[in-house]
Amino acid sequence: MTYQVIARKYRPQRFTDVVGQEHVTQTLANAIAQQRIGHAYLFCGPRGTGKTTIARIFAKCLNATNGPTVDFADDDPLCMEITEGRSLDVLEIDAASNRGIDEIRGLREAVNYMPAKGRFKIYIIDEVHMLTKEAFNALLKTLEEPPAHVKFMFATTEPEKVLATILSRCQRFDLRRIPIAQIVKYITEIATREQVSLDPAAVYAIARSADGGLRDAASTLDQLISFCGERIEENDVLSMFGLTAQKQLLDLTQAVLTGDVPAALAQLDQLTHRGTDLSRLLSDLLNHFRNLLLFQVSGGDLNLLEISEVEASALKDQAALLTPDAATRIMEVLVDAEFRLRNTASKQILLEITLLKAIEARQAVSLDSVLKILKQLRSEAPPAPETGAPPAQPAPENPAPAAARRPSTPSPAREHSSPQPAPAMALSETAGDPGDWEGLWARVLEAVGRVSQFTKGYLIHAHPVSFAQKVLTIGFEPEHAAYIDLVNHSRTHEILQTKLSELGYPGTQIKFVKTGAAKAFVPPPTETPVPADSPATAPAPTSPPPPRSAGKAPAKSVPPPVSQEDFKNDPLIQKALELFKGQLANVG
Repeated sequence: MTYQVIARKYRPQRFTDVVGQEHVTQTLANAIAQQRIGHAYLFCGPRGTGKTTIARIFAKCLNATNGPTVDFADDDPLCMEITEGRSLDVLEIDAASNRGIDEIRGLREAVNYMPAKGRFKIYIIDEVHMLTKEAFNALLKTLEEPPAHVKFMFATTEPEKVLATILSRCQRFDLRRIPIAQIVKYITEIATREQVSLDPAAVYAIARSADGGLRDAASTLDQLISFCGERIEENDVLSMFGLTAQKQLLDLTQAVLTGDVPAALAQLDQLTHRGTDLSRLLSDLLNHFRNLLLFQVSGGDLNLLEISEVEASALKDQAALLTPDAATRIMEVLVDAEFRLRNTASKQILLEITLLKAIEARQAVSLDSVLKILKQLRSEAPPAPETGAPPAQPAPENPAPAAARRPSTPSPAREHSSPQPAPAMALSETAGDPGDWEGLWARVLEAVGRVSQFTKGYLIHAHPVSFAQKVLTIGFEPEHAAYIDLVNHSRTHEILQTKLSELGYPGTQIKFVKTGAAKAFVPPPTETPVPADSPATAPAPTSPPPPRSAGKAPAKSVPPPVSQEDFKNDPLIQKALELFKGQLANVG
């Protein structure tokens, strides 16, 4: 008798024999029982999950002698013809080799002939997505309104390639990948019938290698029986198919989680010399970290995972070694490596680099966390003076006026002139007239704008709060408090200190704070530049702000346009470019 492979020998012959696709078989059984049978069906799903098998069983149910019925007799001659592939009424067509418009035209002519024996003439077209666009279009009319005795059943692994006009004329069924537990049960039953002894670890390795396909698992078992005989161990499965032992995978994960670089590289080298499929190793490693992440975020719910008891025990121990954020970062490294592995010639080197990156990613800190820490530190303490700048000296108890602290070297032109009166806008170290504050602040903004319009664009939303102990406190309203982080750095401090020194306030330190109440500030329409050698106590006169209507909020000032050079030279922009290794580009 001719040998028959296990995949065909134990192929399901009834809906009840199909493994893992109850949502499809039950629906079809109900349709038969209710006599609601459509004219076209599309079965989608990964390879080896039962698409063509279900189509054949459905055909037997429709053409059975006492059909349509789910409970047909095993010895029904019409069903036996379909099982053996010799039925004249059930035609299986391979769309990969019959994909042209000529073949579809022949099919359109053949559908008009009545079935030879059965009730229906059934066309099973496998890999239907391989048909050309012209062949699909030629099939449309026949598919939408076929003769009453014709049924179409399509199978495909890539439904997205099937025209939408075809999909809309079919009842679609999506088959799922078969869970590992069901594959283990199926393989164990077949091994018992074949009188083969299977090690439990070997069964799990076979199920893991099948990737959700029952036919792949049956073919693997068939090959192992030929290779090993009546006793199959886990090492036999690993050596034949280049798989990774579960213990080796768990040990490699443990090395990554503990940061043991020598152990991780040594295990990778050992697996490589044993002929392990590195692509499959990377996939298994990624799947294990995915299980770790799900185990953590679900609170240890094992129902979401398809794992063995050994792996479940390891997850409980390893989940305590990293956080969900760390697991996510490691998975991102592995996903990137999986994509690059397809196009690299040195797979082992790429995996070694990947393991090193995964170990580093375990303790990496996200950018958001760094920004939060920096913001917290800035809010808790005033910024330190720039390196090389003299430290701030405490102010004397009775400070002299600003003009008295300046060098006494009058120019000849001013030697005999009358002394200038104290300006109304001079800022003292005590709270003064709000008009004085606004006048000086307007001059400071104008001076800063001559250096950096980018910085002025931030400071225009601020206002002076106090001046004590040679520290000028600048406040931002709550709605503009986010600007504090953008200006509280050494370059802004240097610009403000320089301009305040030119205006007669040398050695001033700057402090940025968030204020609780808004302080109205309307900059004057025009400002007169103050030369560096002019007296700091003689500012240009400014007109008082216009009166406000009661109950109306002050008009919002619009920041001036920022030049590309100022934008490019801003320290925050430069730091961002350095951090992300980017470059500026004109868009739009």
